[in-house]
Amino acid sequence: MITFNYETDFKILNEKALENWIVTIIENHNCEAGEINYIFCDDAYLHKLNVEFLQHDTLTDIISFDNSLGKLINGDIFISVERVADNANDFKVSFEDELHRVMIHGILHYIGFKDKTEPERKEMRNQENNALLNLIN
Repeated sequence: MITFNYETDFKILNEKALENWIVTIIENHNCEAGEINYIFCDDAYLHKLNVEFLQHDTLTDIISFDNSLGKLINGDIFISVERVADNANDFKVSFEDELHRVMIHGILHYIGFKDKTEPERKEMRNQENNALLNLIN
């Protein structure tokens, strides 16, 4: 079950379509969707989590807490909509495209994809792009 939670005025308009898309991507990687919570927040909220749990005193667009059990994908994905908006502007893409990329990025980490090295970052970007191709708006 995928839930969308809001700690800001932002709201997703097409929750069911995004839920179906996320489940499809998970299943395409031979995994099963368990309990996945998206929490949309602002920079201050996410910064506090970043300092408290990761000891990183920086802004970020996403923090994910993976509770997966084998192929059963579970976790909490916190997304700063302020950071996503700024990044969309910087990357010259729409807010929605950047939001969808960040949303699936967290899921891909749960599935097992990493992004610490350059080859891993390239593979992660490839997986993100493939997932975005499957998104029906």
